[in-house]
Amino acid sequence: MLSPRRALILFAAVVALAGTTVPAQAEDIPAPGEIVMSPNITHVTNVPKPEALADIHTDMAFQGDYAYVGNYYGFSVYDIKNPKKTRLVSSVVCPGGQMDVSVYGNLLFGSVDSSRNDDSCGSTSQPASVKESWEGMRIFDISDKANPRYIKSVETNCGSHTHTLVPDRRGENVYVYVSSYSPSAAFPDCQPPHDLISIIKVPLRNPTAASVIATPNLFPDGGFGGVPGSYPNGKSATTGCHDITAYPEKGIAAGACMGDGILLDIRDPERPRVTAQVRDETNFAFWHSATFNNSGTKVIFTDELGGGTRATCNEAIGPNRGANAYYDIVQGQLVFKGYFKIARHQADSENCVAHNGSLIPVKGRDIMVQAWYQGGISVVDFTDSANAKEIAFFERGPDDTAPALSGGFWSAYYYNGYIYGSDFNLGLDVLKINDPRTNQANSVKSRLLNAQTQESYPDHGHGPGPGHGH
Repeated sequence: MLSPRRALILFAAVVALAGTTVPAQAEDIPAPGEIVMSPNITHVTNVPKPEALADIHTDMAFQGDYAYVGNYYGFSVYDIKNPKKTRLVSSVVCPGGQMDVSVYGNLLFGSVDSSRNDDSCGSTSQPASVKESWEGMRIFDISDKANPRYIKSVETNCGSHTHTLVPDRRGENVYVYVSSYSPSAAFPDCQPPHDLISIIKVPLRNPTAASVIATPNLFPDGGFGGVPGSYPNGKSATTGCHDITAYPEKGIAAGACMGDGILLDIRDPERPRVTAQVRDETNFAFWHSATFNNSGTKVIFTDELGGGTRATCNEAIGPNRGANAYYDIVQGQLVFKGYFKIARHQADSENCVAHNGSLIPVKGRDIMVQAWYQGGISVVDFTDSANAKEIAFFERGPDDTAPALSGGFWSAYYYNGYIYGSDFNLGLDVLKINDPRTNQANSVKSRLLNAQTQESYPDHGHGPGPGHGH
């Protein structure tokens, strides 16, 4: 016989499968470590975090039969040829948070937004106030998956919090748009105002010649000035971008830039140009990330209220803060349509807010899988931009393996029939969704996925080939 709490969880799961959600009560919160999920999700496997990587897992990228998972202490390579038997191939110890990763050909790029005493993998922390300190991009040769080699570093203003790959149309170079923020008059290499991104040009035939070629100012007016106040009512001023997602095939990009959401024209990748700009001074505290729908007619922006270290999935915060915001692109402008936030309330010890995700390739519909830290993984249908609906979910109870407010899924992405989730402390999870609304995606096979470099997916058969994003 089901306990009252389990019965309520099962009821919420059945309702989610039907395409609607119900707010959870305190008794719905799973026990620490307990897994709950909608009936259309299967937990395939979990691969624990490698012992060599002493910090938390971060973002992911995929190429062929391999997954690459960042960690504040380096990154790991996993063989996912048989997702049910996902296995660790190698780990590279190279400290320097947050090590967001992307891949292209035989190259892996890793973001370092942690001031170091030098650019080596043996570096230690050193204040950014010291002129000789280093932070920026690291580039690795991953042609030998068992033995990746560190081949190049590129220092950038204010480091690299995240980055975005933009391949050129000739296949000769890949451009790296570096997002960073939070300047200080005390930092010699990160002076205010910092309204720019750094663009690194990487010649594919000679990647060790990579260098910064431009630092375009995206906010000549200074951007949003912010709203004074501490969490949860303060609003971040724009001092750079947190995240940019490019759609090179369509010549566009979307930037989540702390206090502003922007559209960019990137047809000339060396000279990106802002074409639209929006703000949400009522609900958005920190514009964190962006995702286009497949047709490039919508953008999903996320609000990382509390910076991923707060319990925002509760009744007090409500459904419109720490949420997704959906914008249609109408005549080149961003038109707000609606919000979505998971309705399952989380414990006060659980950090939970909208975070990283990717599209599930379903013809004729807009469906996305997304991480919510300790709120778990959610699958959302946003075909109707004004009425996004959760159709599946997976989550654990509070993570009692780490301090409170420091666990959960950093990112969740769909790749070749499976959902992969990068959990702070618990490693790499593999899920399978079985739902008539998403099952046609099983026939779409991709060879590369960098979530911040989108490419349109086909109706059927093989997806993007080597050297292209998805």
